Amino acid sequence: MRIRRRNFLQLVGGTTGAIFTNALTSNAQGKSPKIVIGYPAVTPALPLYLALEKGYFTKMGLDVEAIAFANPQEVVEGIIKGKIQAAGNGVSSGNLAIGEDKSPGFFKIICSNSSNTKFVLEQFVVTKNSEIKQISELNGKKVCSGLGPQNIALAKAILAKNGYPNAQIVPLSFDKHIAALESGEVDGAYTLEPIGTVGRSEGKTRTLEAGVVSKYILGDPLAPWFGGSAAISTKFLQEYPAIAQKFITAYRMGVMEVRRNPILSRKYLQRYTKINPALTSRVPLPDYRMFDEFSPEDVKYFQYFFDFLTSEKVLSRKVDVLPLLFPK
Repeated sequence: MRIRRRNFLQLVGGTTGAIFTNALTSNAQGKSPKIVIGYPAVTPALPLYLALEKGYFTKMGLDVEAIAFANPQEVVEGIIKGKIQAAGNGVSSGNLAIGEDKSPGFFKIICSNSSNTKFVLEQFVVTKNSEIKQISELNGKKVCSGLGPQNIALAKAILAKNGYPNAQIVPLSFDKHIAALESGEVDGAYTLEPIGTVGRSEGKTRTLEAGVVSKYILGDPLAPWFGGSAAISTKFLQEYPAIAQKFITAYRMGVMEVRRNPILSRKYLQRYTKINPALTSRVPLPDYRMFDEFSPEDVKYFQYFFDFLTSEKVLSRKVDVLPLLFPK
């Protein structure tokens, strides 16, 4: 098991592409094929961190390599191109939908992370000493979001519902949000955990409102917003069905461990998100659904989110959620 942080262009071009060629050809030499897992260095990817650190993949006899990406769209592109075989939780569900829109049938969702006002993930933040007290006061101000169409579309839509139509969003990787606020480059940020907790704990930022997608987009503060998902390549599923099942089993073990021991599990955020060890106990965790745990209501809200992306023209057509879930 290896963990790396690399630039996507380096991964798909030049001699480094040989790394990925080996991932699917090693089986010809009598070895299990390497499973390259793309993930964003954010809190929702915690089940993946657990599965890596506790050796669940190794126990299943799997050869995996985890690679962090700042932009979730690059993970999706990697799966489409056959360079990446799986995505960890936290990869934007919207980015997966964009991939499905353009290249149908390339993945199946095995687990999604949900958030709302109870399971906090997304939020609008400002500097601690900012005079801004609510989202509506960001009207006319400079606001940043994470990278990728999903983050930008959500930030714009939520601002519009708070009286700020046609906001021009500055896309920045999440790890740059606090610095951008402190420097005055932006006045507010639509961000994800652990950035909110880090900023507050360091006395640099203040949260205006959390759980904003459920409230303003789904219409219910407690509605589950399945903003991120773990997925596996359909091509890999077809070529190596037994190995893919082992991967899913190991991933489920990570999810179950987070549920059983949420406090102890948080310590693994240190290595992957670079959060200060003293803050790990304060970071809120999202809720998780394995593919066979989705209720009809869950699917309804998940579909509602995809339909929102279609209405915002992030997607060129309607994308149905149910066929994208790994079959029960």
